[in-house]
Amino acid sequence: MPPIDSFIFIPAYNVEKTLEKTLGSIRPAVWKRSRVLVIDDGSTDKTQEVFEKFREQTHEKNILRYFRFEKNQGYGAVVKKGLAEGIASGAKYVACLHGDGQYPGEQLGEFFAAMTIHDLALLQGSRMAIEGEAAEGGMPLHKRIGGTILTAIENLAFSQPLTDRHSGFLVYSTAFLKTLNLDKLSRSFDIDLEIISKADSSGLPMAELPIPTHYGDEKSHLNVFTYGLRVLWLVVRRFFA
Repeated sequence: MPPIDSFIFIPAYNVEKTLEKTLGSIRPAVWKRSRVLVIDDGSTDKTQEVFEKFREQTHEKNILRYFRFEKNQGYGAVVKKGLAEGIASGAKYVACLHGDGQYPGEQLGEFFAAMTIHDLALLQGSRMAIEGEAAEGGMPLHKRIGGTILTAIENLAFSQPLTDRHSGFLVYSTAFLKTLNLDKLSRSFDIDLEIISKADSSGLPMAELPIPTHYGDEKSHLNVFTYGLRVLWLVVRRFFA
Protein backbone atom coordinates (compact mmCIF):
# COMPACT_ATOMS: atom_id res chain seq x y z
CA MET A 1 0.00 0.00 0.00
CA PRO A 2 1.39 3.44 -0.92
CA PRO A 3 2.11 5.87 1.94
CA ILE A 4 -0.47 8.52 2.86
CA ASP A 5 0.96 11.63 1.24
CA SER A 6 -2.11 13.52 -0.01
CA PHE A 7 -4.96 15.41 1.62
CA ILE A 8 -8.15 16.30 -0.27
CA PHE A 9 -10.69 18.76 1.09
CA ILE A 10 -14.10 19.18 -0.50
CA PRO A 11 -16.00 22.48 -0.09
CA ALA A 12 -19.67 21.54 0.15
CA TYR A 13 -22.63 23.91 0.29
CA ASN A 14 -26.06 22.54 -0.60
CA VAL A 15 -24.59 19.83 -2.81
CA GLU A 16 -26.94 16.95 -2.04
CA LYS A 17 -27.34 16.29 -5.79
CA THR A 18 -23.64 16.13 -6.64
CA LEU A 19 -21.63 15.15 -3.54
CA GLU A 20 -21.96 11.40 -4.02
CA LYS A 21 -20.76 11.67 -7.63
CA THR A 22 -17.88 13.92 -6.56
CA LEU A 23 -16.68 11.47 -3.93
CA GLY A 24 -17.17 8.58 -6.33
CA SER A 25 -14.98 10.27 -8.94
CA ILE A 26 -11.88 9.83 -6.78
CA ARG A 27 -9.94 6.83 -8.07
CA PRO A 28 -9.17 3.87 -5.77
CA ALA A 29 -5.41 4.48 -6.09
CA VAL A 30 -5.90 8.03 -4.82
CA TRP A 31 -8.09 6.89 -1.90
CA LYS A 32 -5.25 4.61 -0.82
CA ARG A 33 -2.77 7.47 -0.58
CA SER A 34 -5.08 10.20 0.79
CA ARG A 35 -7.10 11.57 3.64
CA VAL A 36 -10.38 13.20 2.54
CA LEU A 37 -12.34 15.88 4.39
CA VAL A 38 -15.76 17.18 3.35
CA ILE A 39 -16.30 20.71 4.70
CA ASP A 40 -19.99 21.58 4.86
CA ASP A 41 -20.48 25.35 4.90
CA GLY A 42 -23.82 25.37 6.74
CA SER A 43 -25.86 23.53 4.10
CA THR A 44 -29.64 23.64 4.48
CA ASP A 45 -30.32 20.61 2.26
CA LYS A 46 -29.43 16.93 2.71
CA THR A 47 -25.70 17.30 2.09
CA GLN A 48 -24.82 15.68 5.42
CA GLU A 49 -27.20 12.77 4.83
CA VAL A 50 -25.64 12.11 1.41
CA PHE A 51 -22.20 12.12 2.98
CA GLU A 52 -23.19 9.69 5.72
CA LYS A 53 -24.81 7.34 3.20
CA PHE A 54 -21.70 7.35 1.01
CA ARG A 55 -19.45 6.76 4.01
CA GLU A 56 -21.51 3.78 5.13
CA GLN A 57 -21.31 2.23 1.69
CA THR A 58 -17.57 2.65 1.20
CA HIS A 59 -14.67 0.71 2.63
CA GLU A 60 -12.76 3.97 2.99
CA LYS A 61 -14.42 4.94 6.30
CA ASN A 62 -11.12 5.40 8.12
CA ILE A 63 -9.87 8.07 5.72
CA LEU A 64 -13.10 9.99 5.01
CA ARG A 65 -14.17 12.69 7.48
CA TYR A 66 -16.83 15.38 7.71
CA PHE A 67 -16.72 18.88 9.22
CA ARG A 68 -19.62 21.30 9.38
CA PHE A 69 -19.86 25.04 9.93
CA GLU A 70 -23.25 25.52 11.56
CA LYS A 71 -23.57 28.95 9.92
CA ASN A 72 -22.44 29.73 6.38
CA GLN A 73 -18.93 31.22 6.56
CA GLY A 74 -18.14 31.77 2.89
CA TYR A 75 -15.81 30.07 0.44
CA GLY A 76 -12.63 31.66 1.78
CA ALA A 77 -13.28 30.39 5.29
CA VAL A 78 -13.85 26.87 3.93
CA VAL A 79 -10.60 26.95 1.95
CA LYS A 80 -8.63 28.20 4.94
CA LYS A 81 -10.08 25.41 7.07
CA GLY A 82 -9.17 22.85 4.40
CA LEU A 83 -5.63 24.16 4.00
CA ALA A 84 -5.07 24.24 7.76
CA GLU A 85 -6.31 20.66 8.11
CA GLY A 86 -4.15 19.60 5.19
CA ILE A 87 -1.03 21.11 6.75
CA ALA A 88 -1.83 19.51 10.12
CA SER A 89 -2.29 16.10 8.46
CA GLY A 90 1.37 15.90 7.53
CA ALA A 91 0.53 15.20 3.88
CA LYS A 92 2.92 16.34 1.17
CA TYR A 93 0.14 17.63 -1.09
CA VAL A 94 -3.21 19.31 -0.42
CA ALA A 95 -5.93 19.33 -3.08
CA CYS A 96 -9.22 21.23 -3.33
CA LEU A 97 -12.06 19.36 -5.07
CA HIS A 98 -15.39 21.20 -5.15
CA GLY A 99 -18.45 19.25 -4.09
CA ASP A 100 -20.65 20.64 -6.87
CA GLY A 101 -19.18 18.28 -9.46
CA GLN A 102 -17.60 20.95 -11.67
CA TYR A 103 -14.08 19.58 -11.35
CA PRO A 104 -12.66 16.15 -12.31
CA GLY A 105 -11.82 14.15 -9.22
CA GLU A 106 -10.68 11.35 -11.51
CA GLN A 107 -7.67 13.48 -12.52
CA LEU A 108 -6.29 13.92 -9.00
CA GLY A 109 -3.81 11.09 -9.47
CA GLU A 110 -2.45 12.78 -12.58
CA PHE A 111 -2.10 16.06 -10.71
CA PHE A 112 -0.33 14.49 -7.72
CA ALA A 113 2.10 12.78 -10.11
CA ALA A 114 2.86 16.07 -11.89
CA MET A 115 3.48 17.77 -8.54
CA THR A 116 6.09 15.13 -7.74
CA ILE A 117 7.76 15.04 -11.16
CA HIS A 118 8.10 18.81 -11.52
CA ASP A 119 8.48 19.71 -7.82
CA LEU A 120 5.76 22.39 -8.00
CA ALA A 121 4.42 24.76 -5.37
CA LEU A 122 0.98 24.54 -6.95
CA LEU A 123 -0.79 23.09 -9.94
CA GLN A 124 -4.06 24.46 -11.33
CA GLY A 125 -6.58 22.81 -13.61
CA SER A 126 -7.34 24.88 -16.70
CA ARG A 127 -10.67 24.79 -18.52
CA MET A 128 -9.27 27.18 -21.13
CA ALA A 129 -6.12 25.29 -22.12
CA ILE A 130 -8.01 23.46 -24.88
CA GLU A 131 -9.85 25.82 -27.24
CA GLY A 132 -13.61 25.40 -27.13
CA GLU A 133 -13.59 23.07 -24.11
CA ALA A 134 -15.26 25.55 -21.76
CA ALA A 135 -18.10 26.27 -24.19
CA GLU A 136 -18.69 22.58 -24.87
CA GLY A 137 -18.80 21.92 -21.14
CA GLY A 138 -21.58 24.45 -20.63
CA MET A 139 -19.70 27.34 -19.02
CA PRO A 140 -21.97 30.40 -19.33
CA LEU A 141 -20.89 32.93 -21.95
CA HIS A 142 -20.50 35.79 -19.47
CA LYS A 143 -18.14 33.67 -17.35
CA ARG A 144 -16.07 32.68 -20.37
CA ILE A 145 -15.73 36.28 -21.51
CA GLY A 146 -15.16 37.68 -18.03
CA GLY A 147 -12.65 34.99 -17.09
CA THR A 148 -10.70 35.45 -20.32
CA ILE A 149 -10.49 39.23 -19.87
CA LEU A 150 -9.51 39.03 -16.21
CA THR A 151 -6.89 36.36 -16.90
CA ALA A 152 -5.37 38.49 -19.69
CA ILE A 153 -5.14 41.47 -17.32
CA GLU A 154 -3.67 39.33 -14.57
CA ASN A 155 -1.05 37.87 -16.88
CA LEU A 156 0.25 41.40 -17.40
CA ALA A 157 0.78 41.77 -13.67
CA PHE A 158 2.15 38.34 -12.80
CA SER A 159 5.38 36.80 -14.03
CA GLN A 160 4.03 33.31 -14.78
CA PRO A 161 1.24 33.33 -17.40
CA LEU A 162 -1.71 30.97 -17.04
CA THR A 163 -4.77 30.36 -19.20
CA ASP A 164 -7.41 30.02 -16.46
CA ARG A 165 -6.55 31.77 -13.21
CA HIS A 166 -10.12 31.38 -11.94
CA SER A 167 -10.34 27.61 -11.81
CA GLY A 168 -10.87 26.25 -8.31
CA PHE A 169 -9.25 22.89 -9.08
CA LEU A 170 -5.93 23.30 -7.29
CA VAL A 171 -3.23 21.13 -5.75
CA TYR A 172 -0.67 22.69 -3.40
CA SER A 173 2.57 21.51 -1.87
CA THR A 174 2.38 21.64 1.91
CA ALA A 175 5.86 23.16 1.98
CA PHE A 176 4.46 26.19 0.11
CA LEU A 177 1.31 26.39 2.23
CA LYS A 178 3.39 26.58 5.38
CA THR A 179 4.82 29.91 4.14
CA LEU A 180 1.36 31.51 4.11
CA ASN A 181 -0.41 33.34 6.92
CA LEU A 182 -3.83 31.74 6.47
CA ASP A 183 -5.51 34.17 8.87
CA LYS A 184 -4.74 37.09 6.55
CA LEU A 185 -6.15 35.49 3.41
CA SER A 186 -9.47 36.55 1.91
CA ARG A 187 -12.74 35.07 3.17
CA SER A 188 -14.23 35.34 -0.32
CA PHE A 189 -13.88 33.58 -3.67
CA ASP A 190 -10.72 35.48 -4.58
CA ILE A 191 -8.70 33.49 -2.03
CA ASP A 192 -7.53 31.07 -4.75
CA LEU A 193 -6.10 33.87 -6.86
CA GLU A 194 -4.57 35.45 -3.76
CA ILE A 195 -2.66 32.25 -3.01
CA ILE A 196 -1.56 31.92 -6.64
CA SER A 197 -0.29 35.51 -6.59
CA LYS A 198 1.78 34.79 -3.47
CA ALA A 199 3.44 31.83 -5.18
CA ASP A 200 4.07 33.96 -8.26
CA SER A 201 5.55 36.88 -6.32
CA SER A 202 7.90 34.46 -4.55
CA GLY A 203 9.06 33.01 -7.87
CA LEU A 204 7.93 29.51 -6.91
CA PRO A 205 7.34 26.95 -9.66
CA MET A 206 3.72 26.46 -10.65
CA ALA A 207 1.93 25.08 -13.68
CA GLU A 208 -1.45 24.10 -15.11
CA LEU A 209 -2.96 21.03 -16.73
CA PRO A 210 -6.06 20.93 -18.94
CA ILE A 211 -9.28 19.72 -17.36
CA PRO A 212 -12.78 19.28 -18.83
CA THR A 213 -15.54 21.75 -18.03
CA HIS A 214 -18.68 20.45 -16.29
CA TYR A 215 -21.54 22.90 -15.76
CA GLY A 216 -24.92 21.51 -14.77
CA ASP A 217 -27.94 23.09 -13.12
CA GLU A 218 -26.10 23.86 -9.89
CA LYS A 219 -26.60 27.34 -8.44
CA SER A 220 -23.55 29.57 -8.35
CA HIS A 221 -22.95 31.53 -5.15
CA LEU A 222 -20.36 33.77 -6.78
CA ASN A 223 -21.18 37.45 -7.26
CA VAL A 224 -19.29 38.07 -10.51
CA PHE A 225 -19.30 41.87 -10.08
CA THR A 226 -17.76 41.99 -6.59
CA TYR A 227 -15.44 39.12 -7.49
CA GLY A 228 -14.19 41.02 -10.55
CA LEU A 229 -13.52 44.10 -8.44
CA ARG A 230 -11.59 42.04 -5.90
CA VAL A 231 -9.49 40.53 -8.69
CA LEU A 232 -8.72 43.93 -10.21
CA TRP A 233 -7.75 45.30 -6.80
CA LEU A 234 -5.36 42.40 -6.36
CA VAL A 235 -3.85 43.17 -9.76
CA VAL A 236 -3.38 46.83 -8.82
CA ARG A 237 -1.65 45.84 -5.60
CA ARG A 238 0.62 43.53 -7.58
CA PHE A 239 1.56 46.30 -10.04
CA PHE A 240 2.61 48.58 -7.18
CA ALA A 241 4.27 45.89 -5.07
